[in-house]
Amino acid sequence: MFEDASTTGQNSKKGKVGDHSRLDVLLWDKIQVMSHRQRIIMAIIIGGSLIYFTITQVLLVVAKAPSEPTQPEFRKICTFSLERETIYGPAEEESLPIIYVVTPTYKRPEMVAELTRLGQSLLLVPRIHWIIAEDNRECSPVISNLLTRFGLPYTHLVSPMPEIYRKERYIPRGVSNRRAALQWIKENGVNHAVVYFLDDDNAIDIRLFEEMRTTKKVSMWPVGLIGDYSVSSPVVDKMDNVVGFYDGWPADRKFQVDMAGFAVNVGYMKKQPKVTMPYIAGHEEDGFLKSLNIRYEDVEVLASGCTEVMVWHTRTTKNPTRSLRLDKHQHDNIKRLTDNMRQMGMIK
Repeated sequence: MFEDASTTGQNSKKGKVGDHSRLDVLLWDKIQVMSHRQRIIMAIIIGGSLIYFTITQVLLVVAKAPSEPTQPEFRKICTFSLERETIYGPAEEESLPIIYVVTPTYKRPEMVAELTRLGQSLLLVPRIHWIIAEDNRECSPVISNLLTRFGLPYTHLVSPMPEIYRKERYIPRGVSNRRAALQWIKENGVNHAVVYFLDDDNAIDIRLFEEMRTTKKVSMWPVGLIGDYSVSSPVVDKMDNVVGFYDGWPADRKFQVDMAGFAVNVGYMKKQPKVTMPYIAGHEEDGFLKSLNIRYEDVEVLASGCTEVMVWHTRTTKNPTRSLRLDKHQHDNIKRLTDNMRQMGMIK
């Protein structure tokens, strides 16, 4: 014989209510038998906990670092070259718009490996100017040497993150470097060009460069391997108009895009009165695009109407920076090998 589901459900609900009622009675009985002193101590503990929670939440809001630095940011140009001096890749076509590729980086064991992989992709693209901006006060010779060896037009900058932001719960990484690169482009870049943020942990189909090269204001496309949806993309209607965004982390952002998911025309950017990128983790792209005064209808849709993934947010496995014992290798190749690895930041 089967039980009536509705009756069973009612009985189970009644049982749960009864259980809660008994617990409440037991707790009230315990409070009743407590001495006056014990009740005061309990009240102090509960009240103190509430006060502590309130104060910590207020401090988090009040002590939060400003989105714009209050002190001048440190920036320095290390080395640069305006000429393509490589035997690899296509010949330069002066009629093509330049693409300023901005790559922030910082010292870690994977840095040289990732920059090497990215640089060899850029060798296949004409009219590229690669801007590498380090999160450091001193110029790393290994990066300058790497850029010289590639032979691409380049600028090597340093701009460390202000200390106030390193104390944040969510650190806005790469912002100081991109801001320094944007300043360099505004002062030195040609108008007939495009700026594109390509991190050193991105992989890119070089066909995307040719698509973005003719950007008039802002162009956008999907980025793969990112977020809960494994992609971040504009939502496009049948008329190729952007009507929203498909992204696993909306976070009250108007432009829910990844840093590798858009390009900006330099001439258009220079006409805007106050272009900036805020020091707000997760909102860097949104803040930057808002400062450009663009609307959804201004966005140029690429990658076959945002139906193809042509750039990916890959993540290299993090490696520890190890210290090695070399007592037995002071007179062989291992000594020189590890010296070179140390210069690359691979070991201590």
